[in-house]
Amino acid sequence: MTSTLTDVLAGAVGALGCELEGLDTHGSTRRLGLPDARRFIVVLVDGLGHHNLASRSGHAPFLRRRMADRPDPITTVSPSTTAAAVTGLGTALPPGQTAMAGYSLRDPSTGEPFNLISWNTDLRAEDWQRRDTIGERLERVGRELAVVQPAKFLGTGLTNAAWRGGLPIVGESLADRVDAAIAALERTDSVYLYWGELDHVGHGRGWQSEAWTGELEMLDAELSRLARLAPPDTLIIVTADHGMIDVEERIDVAHVAQLSEGVDLIAGEERAAQIYTRDPEGLAARWRDHLGDRARVMTKAEWISSGLLGDVTDQTASAIGDVVAFANGRLGIGDSRFMSAGALSITGLHGSLTEEEMLVPCLIEVTS
Repeated sequence: MTSTLTDVLAGAVGALGCELEGLDTHGSTRRLGLPDARRFIVVLVDGLGHHNLASRSGHAPFLRRRMADRPDPITTVSPSTTAAAVTGLGTALPPGQTAMAGYSLRDPSTGEPFNLISWNTDLRAEDWQRRDTIGERLERVGRELAVVQPAKFLGTGLTNAAWRGGLPIVGESLADRVDAAIAALERTDSVYLYWGELDHVGHGRGWQSEAWTGELEMLDAELSRLARLAPPDTLIIVTADHGMIDVEERIDVAHVAQLSEGVDLIAGEERAAQIYTRDPEGLAARWRDHLGDRARVMTKAEWISSGLLGDVTDQTASAIGDVVAFANGRLGIGDSRFMSAGALSITGLHGSLTEEEMLVPCLIEVTS
């Protein structure tokens, strides 16, 4: 049985013995091999890929011990990017069902790219991501999911897409969020906690930097404290939305005639570029010829039939690029006509299909 990130929150709900209409919570519990528990805290650490953690596990004694018990990672969604993965966790559905299929997509109301993290569009999240969240499903059966995250996330498009129906709880530092999660267990048996600083450091300085390792050490200490403070019979699950690679080579599509020909817009991200064009077959052929084995290039029809997005709704099909290019190795594919200089200077990248980006931990602790 293949376990994915979309199983994690649903599986935690199932571990409490709770069934939700329209979701196979107990199937997710079985696929993940989760024990029964009275309450849970699911911690999503943005950017903590399985390979990244394994390479630096000597700096994370709490997580290292849990890796020894559960050495096999799970798979995140594709594209392996935050908006897609967080919504996959919050709905138990793949991006093909939620239309959260990238870092950015073309806004059908303007024809311009819109960012699914900053949500720089007039589109309502509820109109874009139309599927029920687990928070909404729990609310309908008289239960409550506490969502612990920073104040700046309250009411944002991504939060509404993934976590509407949940009880928002603010915590700024990781220590604040640990304390808030423990306090939330006095009110509810279901808690979600997000931490994004590891991803932020990885983007800016690379996951192989000393700064990333220092952030991991702080994270590990706070997770250990979370486990010590949680009441008995609390299931703690630590997982991630994606892993990360440090880029070593970049292509700027704007400066390569064979790649720029026929491009109307590029969205997505450097590791999973989504190209909007009126000639998908011709553009895909040119990109394949130029990039060779440095990227996996697919037309929209090929991408949908590959199953990488899961089952695809008509809405998602209309929103995604006409061609997608998943970069291999340490390559980034950007376009300075549509991306800022700052975005094109990021060190740590993700979004593609490599094991470094797709495999994430699913580590558990049941407190006694």
